[in-house]
Amino acid sequence: MSTRIYTKTGDKGQTSLIGGTRLPKHHIRIEAYGNVDELNSFIGVVRDHLLDLAITIRTGKKCLDTLIEIQDRLFTVGSLLAADPKKNKMKLPEVHEEDILLLEKEIDAMEEKLPEMKSFVLPGGHPLVSACHVARCVCRRAERSVLKLAENEKVEEIIYKYLNRLSDYLFVLSRKFAHDLKAKETPWKPRM
Repeated sequence: MSTRIYTKTGDKGQTSLIGGTRLPKHHIRIEAYGNVDELNSFIGVVRDHLLDLAITIRTGKKCLDTLIEIQDRLFTVGSLLAADPKKNKMKLPEVHEEDILLLEKEIDAMEEKLPEMKSFVLPGGHPLVSACHVARCVCRRAERSVLKLAENEKVEEIIYKYLNRLSDYLFVLSRKFAHDLKAKETPWKPRM
């Protein structure tokens, strides 16, 4: 007998955390890990676009490996947010400082090869670049919702620190892809 994906336990607008606590589906904790889940899905879109262009873009394999590592870390972040900090007894994976250092190392390596930014750039220029910008925006939303949750409940600081650095990584990654694909970066020229 197979396990069914539907349980019907959420039909009345509530869901369970790891640890058994039931919360309304609109609770900030559910929103926070839902935003992280959405971010993870958009990282998958970036990966799929990159797979389509792997021959075109230098260092495609290394970048794919980093994106898979990020997706793994986002599952960890989601599980930590989905656990009741008081009632959960389950051992969960953790986010470590090394995870943030990996992002910083990748950012530094990409920036060494990119032209200096002289203005803000408008998102776009290629579907892969645009996908990175969408992921970056979803990452910022996830970070904001986690910070909102942290105002009232215990959230490990490393979680929002990781999301903050990840949004920086996604921005620099979008610039790297634009550079590698020779896509036009359109500078923002404010009208005064």
